[in-house]
This record gives sequence, structure tokens and C-alpha cells, in this order.
Amino acid sequence: MQACSTDLTLEDAPPPPADARAWAGLAVLALPTFLLGLDVTVLYLALPALAADLQPGSTQALWIMDIYGFMIAGFLITMGALGDRIGRRKLLMIGAALFGLASVLAAFAPSANALIAARAMLGIAGATLMPSTLALISNLFSQPRQRALAIGVWATLFALGMAAGPVVGGLLLSLFWWGSAFLVAVPLVLLLLLLAPRLLPEHRASSQAPLDLGSVALSLAAILPVIYGIKELARLGLHGNALLSLCAGLMLAVVFVRRQQRLAHPLLDMTLFASRRFSAALVVLLVGLVGVAGVMLLVTQYLQLVAGLSPLAAGLWMGPPALMMVCAGIGAPLLARRFRPGLVVASALTLSTLGYLLLARLSASAEAVPVAIAGFSLVYLGLGTIAALGTHLVVSAAPPAQAGSASAMSEMVQEMGIALGVALLGSLATLLYRVRMATLPEVTAGELAPDHPALDSLWGAARDAGTLISPSMLEEARAAFVHGLNITAGLSGLAILLLALLAALTLHHVRALDDGSHA
Repeated sequence: MQACSTDLTLEDAPPPPADARAWAGLAVLALPTFLLGLDVTVLYLALPALAADLQPGSTQALWIMDIYGFMIAGFLITMGALGDRIGRRKLLMIGAALFGLASVLAAFAPSANALIAARAMLGIAGATLMPSTLALISNLFSQPRQRALAIGVWATLFALGMAAGPVVGGLLLSLFWWGSAFLVAVPLVLLLLLLAPRLLPEHRASSQAPLDLGSVALSLAAILPVIYGIKELARLGLHGNALLSLCAGLMLAVVFVRRQQRLAHPLLDMTLFASRRFSAALVVLLVGLVGVAGVMLLVTQYLQLVAGLSPLAAGLWMGPPALMMVCAGIGAPLLARRFRPGLVVASALTLSTLGYLLLARLSASAEAVPVAIAGFSLVYLGLGTIAALGTHLVVSAAPPAQAGSASAMSEMVQEMGIALGVALLGSLATLLYRVRMATLPEVTAGELAPDHPALDSLWGAARDAGTLISPSMLEEARAAFVHGLNITAGLSGLAILLLALLAALTLHHVRALDDGSHA
């Protein structure tokens, strides 16, 4: 009886706390995490300068912005499974080296298509980094509360990278050319390659089942056509090719799911979705990031092309939202120790709705910049909260053996949300701009060529302002852009308010983190 009691005590003994080496390892993992977030948004302020140099069409400009996120989303599940087989640290280092190379190619891209190709390579490299970092955190921290804190730091660093992107981009553009926004990745990659072998453990899954190449092909064949179809619907409306692409992608997604259910070692374990906590947290991450990413693209263009700020000044104005995001990323997990996470998430998203409403009432006046920043700061408050708590809820909802699959899904929906936000909301704002510009007397009278860049986008109007019929047309273009921003922000705010209600209803059963419950 004594022996049984001793065995039970040993089994129930808490895991040991992380040592200084583990926290140093977390600092190393912060490098690629911050870099990935930075690369999502660093081009937002560089787009006008890039457009003047490479002269992309409106479709090419959107692909330059969102191909990175789409490729990450497409390859995340595959790379998460690959890391389990060849080693998570090994995959992290291979991906970092590829990321550095692709950054150099992007910096010196001679054309818009070359830049799109380099951004696609960056996305594939990024897909190796994201699941590796989150999975290695699980290896470094065995105590649940320490792991939750480490995941919160991880999510905050990614969100901070997103927030810092416009600031870094503005500073670099004030000193160098647009390609310098990519080269900032090179020193961070070199530092990672130097420190990773010394501070990060290697980890492989105990099962060495081969990677199912059929599932890899199916995952890409399902995700990429759906993305293409959504982009084409946003750009051209109910177009035959777009609908066909969507249907093909969705049918292949069904085939992919059925294949995973049959395999003994699936690429993605579908039983994870049986957890309401897991599924609800994924929805919160996806929809929340759609709104943030789309509005971020419009606000950064507003600061430069409407308010007339320099890239550096616009980047500095993005400082308060970045600070709000950091406060939310750190404060939300602390609040979730006293209050239920669903309540914390719902409250933050409700405050974000007020931010979207401020942006929905924004004017084209330069004096409205503080209003834009105040609204965007509230939007970022919600982003910091869902980035920290949402990721924790997804990963902690899965058993330890399925942490890799949960990590990949968490990261995939975040990247998909960012990419969809740029594609859908960016395309909606562009459509509203074109519709309003088409009603101008100079256009209806045929005084301006129907293919003039001013009728396509605001940056086209600003770039070719000298060819406009009158100076007042540039002001009309700015008003048309703000009109698109207003409607887009209003619709986003409505979606985020509904998301807050969904979070309150579907996550109410999740207890405060101090309860130690995963219910």
C-alpha cells in the first residue's frame, strides 16, 4: 500500500519549472516570431513608393501584399507535420535560411511579378518557422502556467511585429529605398542561426510515419483555389472562373478531410474540431484578423495619401496603436487569471467595435488624423487580446500529443485571416472607390480616359496627379477613398460586434486560467 501511494505521488507530481536556459530559448524564438509579424505589415507604408518604381496593376498590388500570407496558410499544416519528422529545430533553421535568401531577392526585385514570386518564397519559408516556434515552446515549458505565459509572449511578439511594421517601414523609407523594408530580416535571421543550436532543444515525434504526400497535395489543391476564387469574386463579382475555382477548392477540401479521417497518421487530426473551445477560438482568431488586416491597409494609406504625412511621420503615428497592442497582449492573460477568458475576449472585441465606428466616421481632413489613430488603437486592443488568449485557448484545448496539429491550425487561421482581410476588405474599398470616381462629371463627359490610373486607385491618382483634368479631382479621389474606408470599417465593426457575442456565448464554459481547468 505504501508503494502504491508513493507511485501515485510521483505520477501526480507537478512538472519542473523552466530554468534560465528555457527563458533564453524563448528569447531566441521571439526573433522569427517578431520577424514574421513584421513582414506582414512592413510593406503597408512602402506600397506607394513601390508602386511608383515597379508600377504594378491593382491586382498585382494586392498579390504583392497578400501572396505571403496565402502561401504561409497553404503550407502550415504540411510544415508542422514535417517538423515532427525531421526535427523542429532543424526545420526552424532551414526555414530561417530560406527566409533570409527570399528577403534579399524581394529587396532587389526588378519587376512586380518578380516581387510576387519572392513574396511567395517568403511565405513558404514563413510556414516552416511558425509551427516550429510554437511547438518548441511546448518542449521548453512543461508547467501549464509557464507555458501559457510563454505562448502569450509568443503571440504578443507576433502582434508587436505587425504593429512595428509600419514604424520600421516608415523609418527605412525616410532613409533608403523600398527594398530596405525586406533587408531588415537578414540580421535577425543571422542571429537566429547563430543562437538556435546553443539554446533550443531538438525534438522529433516518437512516431516516424512517413509524410503523406497525397494529403500535402490535397491541402494545397484545396486552399489555393479557394483563395483565388475569393480574390476574383471580390475583384470581378459573380464571375464564372471565380465560382468554379471556389467550388473546386471546397470539393477538394471535403476529399482532404475524408482522407485524414481514414489515415492512421493524418496530416491534420480532425478530432481536434470536436472541442467547442478549440473551434470557437479558431473562429475568433480568423474573423478578428480579417477585420484588423483589411483596415490596417486602408489606415496606413490614409495617413500618407489623404493626410499627406511622410512615411516616417505615418509610421510614428502608428506608435500608439502598437503600444495598445502590447498592453493588451500582456494584460489579457493576466485578466484571464481572474475572469473567464470568454468574458475578457468579448469585452476587448466590444471596445474594438468602438474603434471601427470611429474609422467609419472619419473625414478626409488632415485634422482627423488623431481620430484615425484613436480608432485604430481600439482596433489593436482587440487584436492584442485575441492574439494572446486565442492562441493559448487553441493550443491548450488539444492533448499534448496533438499540440503540433493545434499549433498549425492556430497559425493557419491567423495567416488566412490577415490575407483574407487584405484581399476582401481591400478589394471592397477599391470597388467603392471606382464606383464613386466613375460618377464624376469629368469621367461621365469623357474628358478623362476610362483607363486612367486615377479611376483605379488613390495611389494611381496621386502618382499621376499632373495628368488630371483639374487639381480638384485629386481631392475627389481622396474623398472617394475615405468613403470606401468608412463603409469598410463600418461593416468590419458590425462583424466584430457579432464576434464578441459569439465569444461570450461559446467560451463561457472556459474557466479562469488560475482554476487550472481545461474545460
